[in-house]
Amino acid sequence: MQDPNWYTRFAKAAARISGRPWVFALAAAMIVLWVVTGPLFDYSDTWQLVINTSTTIVTFLMVFLIQNTQNRDTEAIQIKLDELIRVTRGAHNALLDLEELQEADLDAFHARYEALAKLARAQRQQGDLDTGIPEA
Repeated sequence: MQDPNWYTRFAKAAARISGRPWVFALAAAMIVLWVVTGPLFDYSDTWQLVINTSTTIVTFLMVFLIQNTQNRDTEAIQIKLDELIRVTRGAHNALLDLEELQEADLDAFHARYEALAKLARAQRQQGDLDTGIPEA
């Protein structure tokens, strides 16, 4: 395995740390501190600017870290699903790597499986089983 680059290591560490309860408590404490200092600064524009700027910067940076984490997690899930399809007898290998297909191709697969689901529900209402391989 290739050693992850600095950004990947940083994003993983930041995501791990920022998801901890004590980080939320720290953020909440900072908000409380800001609210408490309002009368000291006479609720000035600068006082308001401090919280607005701080939260905007943190939010802006966290968006990129969250997206990086989400991209890695989604990719890992897709690979695991592809492996389950690959090793399942009777599964359609054409379903591997679906996330790379064009919208029209995805729509065609979706329509096919929607029809299979509709058929299975109708058969179940008639007392048949809804298990097995429909194409068989």
